[in-house]
Amino acid sequence: MPKNKENSKRKKQMEDEGDEDYRKRRDRNNQAVKRSRVKSKLRTQQTLERVNQLKTENELLEEKIKMLTKELGFLKDLFIAHAGGGSGQHSMNIQDLDLNSLLAEEKSTEESSVVKTSVIRSTSKL
Repeated sequence: MPKNKENSKRKKQMEDEGDEDYRKRRDRNNQAVKRSRVKSKLRTQQTLERVNQLKTENELLEEKIKMLTKELGFLKDLFIAHAGGGSGQHSMNIQDLDLNSLLAEEKSTEESSVVKTSVIRSTSKL
């Protein structure tokens, strides 16, 4: 065979192999891109779910703050009315009390409700 024919056959064979390698690389790359996009969508979805969860939690905490603020105001008013109220065995001198400890935030809503209930009961006995 002449050299030109052999060279052209080799070139053709190398081009076919090159096309096949190129095609394989492109397919692998396309699959990697698809996987990457799926992961990205999943991360975005998880982030949105977390944002919604945190918004809901924030709203609940805001409501709890409002409730506890109202309760604190009520208890302060009740304390001032009780401590400043006229003569008798239930009246007290405000200077004798550590206001900071009495007005400190409750550790839990449950404890706060118990205190509120007991204060209401004790004032109703007066």
